Amino acid sequence: MGLRFWLVAAALWAAVVAARADGAADGGAADGFPGVWKAGEVVSDEAVAAAGLDRCFASERISDETFARMRGRSWREGCPLKRSQLRYLRLLHRNAEGRAQMGEMVVNATIAARVVDIFRRLYERGYRIGRMVLIDEYGGDDEAAMRDNNTSCFNFRFQTGSRSRVSKHGLGLAIDINPLYNPYVRRRRDGTFHVEPSTGRKYAFDRDRRTDIPCKIDRSDAAYRLFTAAGFRWGGAWRSVKDYQHFEL
Repeated sequence: MGLRFWLVAAALWAAVVAARADGAADGGAADGFPGVWKAGEVVSDEAVAAAGLDRCFASERISDETFARMRGRSWREGCPLKRSQLRYLRLLHRNAEGRAQMGEMVVNATIAARVVDIFRRLYERGYRIGRMVLIDEYGGDDEAAMRDNNTSCFNFRFQTGSRSRVSKHGLGLAIDINPLYNPYVRRRRDGTFHVEPSTGRKYAFDRDRRTDIPCKIDRSDAAYRLFTAAGFRWGGAWRSVKDYQHFEL
């Protein structure tokens, strides 16, 4: 190929980059391709169509760059999982406004394909998910991530009240969806309730009768149907506590 071809190609690519930057600056949708889109970035429907859904839902090994984000946050010393036992997922989703938005998630490698399939089905149904970035963006702080209504999976920690039993999230085998509107609720011995996130308290009670809760997960919800059909257990069906956001294997 001649010099003229490469000059034209370079000019076109510069135009694409400039347009993408302008879109990000004014809140517009990004173009380009899934490998370039950043998690949390709104993407135009035209760009999604051009890329194809297969490229918008993918499982990859944990790269050096991703592991650097995780180290000391979601992945800490004592984690029983090696880096090779985890997978980084690219997952497109519809945000609260119904716009296509790039998401990301780290899960146990054994469930990666299953999770990719579920989230693709949710996207195809127009299911709304507020935000989906790695919990490392919140320093590994679950409360902060839940308050921001962030959907996530892997975060190494022990079960509540234990110093030795690793939680399902710590094994990359549990996913929390729209946690602000689907909180964790536990009744204390004194009759009061502990709610996580604390800002989700107004969505925690009388859920069976209420129709004013955005993105409410119940037995008629698409996420419930797809996750349970794939073998996951729903925390909203537990007796001792209610974890409405939570699906685990």
